[in-house]
Amino acid sequence: MPPTLASLVHHSALKLTVRAGEDRLDVPVRWAHVSELADPVPYMEGGELLLITALQLDAEDPEAMHRYVKRLVGAGVVGLGFAVGVNYDHVPEALVGAARQEGLPLLEVPRRTPFLAISKAVSAAIAAEQYRAVTAGFAAQRELTRRTLTDGPEGLLGALAAQVDGWAALYDASGAVVAAAPEWAGRRAARLTADVQRLRERPAPASSVVGGGGDPENTENTEHAENTDRVELHSLGTSRRPRSALAVGTAAAPGTAERYAVHSAIALLTLTTERSRSLHEAGLRIDAAVLRMLLAGEPDHARTVAGDLYGGLLDAPFRMIVAESGAARNRASTTAPAPGDPVTDAGGDPLGTLGALAEVAETAAARSGEAVLVVPDGERLVVLATDGGAAVAACVEHAAALEAARPAAEPRAGGDEESLVVGLSAPSGPIAAATAYKQAQQALSVARRRGRVCVEHEHVAAGSVLPLLADDAVRAFADGLLRALRDHDATGRGDLVASVRAWLSRHGQWDAAAADLGVHRHTLRYRMRRVEEILGRSLDDPDVRMELWLALKATAPE
Repeated sequence: MPPTLASLVHHSALKLTVRAGEDRLDVPVRWAHVSELADPVPYMEGGELLLITALQLDAEDPEAMHRYVKRLVGAGVVGLGFAVGVNYDHVPEALVGAARQEGLPLLEVPRRTPFLAISKAVSAAIAAEQYRAVTAGFAAQRELTRRTLTDGPEGLLGALAAQVDGWAALYDASGAVVAAAPEWAGRRAARLTADVQRLRERPAPASSVVGGGGDPENTENTEHAENTDRVELHSLGTSRRPRSALAVGTAAAPGTAERYAVHSAIALLTLTTERSRSLHEAGLRIDAAVLRMLLAGEPDHARTVAGDLYGGLLDAPFRMIVAESGAARNRASTTAPAPGDPVTDAGGDPLGTLGALAEVAETAAARSGEAVLVVPDGERLVVLATDGGAAVAACVEHAAALEAARPAAEPRAGGDEESLVVGLSAPSGPIAAATAYKQAQQALSVARRRGRVCVEHEHVAAGSVLPLLADDAVRAFADGLLRALRDHDATGRGDLVASVRAWLSRHGQWDAAAADLGVHRHTLRYRMRRVEEILGRSLDDPDVRMELWLALKATAPE
């Protein structure tokens, strides 16, 4: 316990006598301060026991003493010690009356008790309290470490809840509750998901306080009026964006010993929930090496290198996902980074659109107990996940949510700087990994051209081929092929472009095409000969007919 006025009064060596405020002696004392100033308030911080001899005070003037005491109370002074036998033989009644009126504890200090002795007693008590808190903190750290080693994060949360006399909860990257102690705390912790998600948007390390009046420093009070506890939220991890969070609920602000326990829990949970930087980089290199071997048609070597790292992922049917951001597509790059390089967006942020997709896949796989292979491949992201598993479903749902959130007028080929484009292969196995990768790339290309967020390879052939023609190079080719015919039509010497369209749409049937145009079939035959003369190519060539038809479709008004 920190020193209080009561503990000083009971200190046998000080011989202090209470003259006023007997019912307020349990207040903590932050320090003992001596001041003979007529107005010491500017130099007070609050929580002090002020020691005076009234050298510059008219202690027998009731009005002056009332003003003096009232200012001390307003400054947060918790007690007043008056030395008798120096300037006054007894504590003046004016001072006693003012102290009683304002509720300020007034202690009489005998002449044989120097102020220094009181200051030493306060200092010794504060030091003892600090030592007790540090000792208790180290004991809590040992207990938390022991429980972490034996019972994992769940055991740590239980020990932490006992140390702070409250509750504790651990959240994953999505803000979902992973574990809580005691059991009843799970429901309380679940109501803080939105607060945890907001905390994750801030650079780590970050913390906030929810409910209970909060803390003056680093506090975000949110609307949880029905809860009377005070909850601290702390981000966990060493990366720029935290992967998990810890919540600690208590009835009041934690003391020094409890604070040590919370900080120890943060350190231990960081160690248990996030691999070290060097281990993480080594894991990325292994992931990239396994992917290269699979794409090179060496599944046996890939299994040897992977060992048990990916469980049965390399033995069961899987899907290959290839994703890229709009920034990667729109930025010209002279050198392509190797697989395994960090995923970055245009600003070099390792948690842009691709990082968010990687996090979605890894979080879903972790929740369901699946293995997943996530490899940054230059400015793309490659994900290998179990077919029909939670990771694939989560990635598809994430893409669908992004597409649903787009403005109605936005879907267009290419996308913007912040857009995500995903290609998903058909189910495959290790031997056909290269084929799956190619399928995912093809689906990615189709998604980009169609202005979609995600396209599965099975759906590549679905729908019309026309959206694939939405490309500047295709349009330029079409305009060049049809320009001479349009120039001819502009002179009013015949409608050659319309005639070609009608003839091709009728598969070269002269009577049907002429009927569509409202001309005689001989007129149409003449026009087709003129088309061959102008283009210098024969319409008997199927390639010529195909190119003309695609050119007409690519330049047709939408």
